[in-house]
Amino acid sequence: MSLLRRKSLDQVTVHEAGRRLVPTLSWPHLIALGIGAIVGTGIYTLIGVGANLAGPAVLISFAIAGAVCACAALSYAELATMMPAAGSAYTYSYAALGETVAWVVGWSLILEYSLVVSTVAVGWSGYAVGFLHGWGIDLPLTLTAGPHVEGGFINLPAVLITFVVAGMLMAGTKESATLNAILVVVKIIALTVFVAIALPHFDTGHMEPFMPFGFAKSVGADGVEHGVMAAAAIIFFAFYGFDAISTAAEETKKPDRDLAIGIIGSMVGCTIIYVLVALAAVGAMSYTIFGQSAEPLALILRELGSPGAAKWIGAAAVIALPTVLLAFLYGQSRIFFVMSRDGLLPRGLSKVSARTGTPIATTLFTAVLVAALAGVARLDEIAALANAGTLAAFTAVGLCLVVLRKREPNRVRKFRTPLAYVVGPLAVIGCVYLFFSLPSKTQLYFLAWNILGLVAYFAYGRRNAVLGKQ
Repeated sequence: MSLLRRKSLDQVTVHEAGRRLVPTLSWPHLIALGIGAIVGTGIYTLIGVGANLAGPAVLISFAIAGAVCACAALSYAELATMMPAAGSAYTYSYAALGETVAWVVGWSLILEYSLVVSTVAVGWSGYAVGFLHGWGIDLPLTLTAGPHVEGGFINLPAVLITFVVAGMLMAGTKESATLNAILVVVKIIALTVFVAIALPHFDTGHMEPFMPFGFAKSVGADGVEHGVMAAAAIIFFAFYGFDAISTAAEETKKPDRDLAIGIIGSMVGCTIIYVLVALAAVGAMSYTIFGQSAEPLALILRELGSPGAAKWIGAAAVIALPTVLLAFLYGQSRIFFVMSRDGLLPRGLSKVSARTGTPIATTLFTAVLVAALAGVARLDEIAALANAGTLAAFTAVGLCLVVLRKREPNRVRKFRTPLAYVVGPLAVIGCVYLFFSLPSKTQLYFLAWNILGLVAYFAYGRRNAVLGKQ
């Protein structure tokens, strides 16, 4: 049997009883899901990591990462409206590139979503601990940091918030999406407050030297890989999240219209937010100061003499960062769900609760996995490895766009990507370049992960695939 056997586009949206997700979402839910996923740890915490790698030129890093994501977002918008089924890039690859490639993409998405949730949980824990400290409550280091920190044992707040969000998702998709929308508003208000306070303190002196570590990736005196592209490869984490919207395709009431609105609308809104926040941050304080902080935005406000606003930023992060957890934990559970429904993973994971309309077993399994990672994880290394998985998925989506334009030219497309033969290849080239800008260790970890994945595929997935039994 061919290693590249494919689903037809018509098969993608046909599902057996008891394994169908219930459509309950509309475009406001999708935009909130996208903004909730995109605006999170990336701007609250990774702006410090990125500035530490690129200096003030982190602004260019944001622009590069955003441009690549824009090409990927346009590709997603067309494919999601053509194939309104859960599974995101995995589903598109199954129809366009074949089962083996789809497995690699799905395996990479498992890496992406699992590690994103773990990273955000760790970031949320840092803000929660800082927020409580501001109110005179100090939690023991043993229970607030993983073993990579001297004196740490387990990051218990990160573990707990993961299970809280998983419980929300298991209660019902529409209910959790509505709460998510409310929390997204809180998060945007907090970032608006930060810009309003920090931007008037803009000092051009903080922008010099603008590019202290150069453009291309290079190893600094501290043994860390610096440069604009090294920062862009990490900051890329701050932009993606719109792909979580595509995992909601099957649960969207009007996917032909609402998916494109959700994907593109969330990207446009988040790009504006990021440019303003990044500009305010690097202009208000030297990157050498806030670049070392686990809560850079709150630190900047305290240094500017606004401790009250800093507490508000910290509170907003504690309250609203779980929106990122919700979006990606939702997306990850749907990836597991669809791969299980296709038989590539155990079929028991793809059962949908008759009461809530959600895949409870998959959601709980995902929560256990990511909570275990969050309890012992290191933020910067996790973010880089999550990026590798995302870049692989985005590369596949760019390829799928071009392949299906050639193979299915007459297929109805409710949303057509403009200049598809430019946008698709740019998404592929940009993602490949960003991948090779990641730390070398991250690339090796990613290779090892996919070798393990292929072993699992040939040992279990290929033999049990539903498509192979038809």
